Amino acid sequence: MNVLKVVDKIILKIEEFILSYAVIIIALMVVGKALSRALFSYSPPFADEVSQIAIVVATFMGISYAARKGRHISMSAFYDLAPFKVRKVLAVLIPLGTAAVLFVLAYYSGFYVLDVYESGRVTSALEMPAYYLYIFIPIGFLLGGIQFLRNAWINIKHRDEVYLGTDAKDYNDEKTKELEGTHL
Repeated sequence: MNVLKVVDKIILKIEEFILSYAVIIIALMVVGKALSRALFSYSPPFADEVSQIAIVVATFMGISYAARKGRHISMSAFYDLAPFKVRKVLAVLIPLGTAAVLFVLAYYSGFYVLDVYESGRVTSALEMPAYYLYIFIPIGFLLGGIQFLRNAWINIKHRDEVYLGTDAKDYNDEKTKELEGTHL
């Protein structure tokens, strides 16, 4: 188990590094392009392409990070109003279903990356192999699927609490505990 925890921490640090620098690159490219166009009437041809690559990387590598932190997009109106037992069941079933979908998407996107690789396509401005851009898609889906499996597992393992992510307890439980504490 200690080896898995170390691997998990390494993956977390890699995700944080990739996401941080992808956002910085997006900001630099967008602001730099606007300033360059305004000041010099020139727009570097690679700026859009670099921004696009950084957006794809941030989007797909962010799936796992968002799932880990319980910060993924969710439609929680029913969930928030549900009693603990219903939320607990949903906290297991939803991540399992999401993981299954992400694994299927990783499978098919992997074939797409392979097709792009075999085609020999290159990007227009940087003329780098196009599959470099797309390789982050199946990796992101795979890591996201693994993270959602972990979310389901942590909710199975800890029966008395609901977790939105492996690093995030359900805020509804915190509110319930606070309310119970004030009524004593």
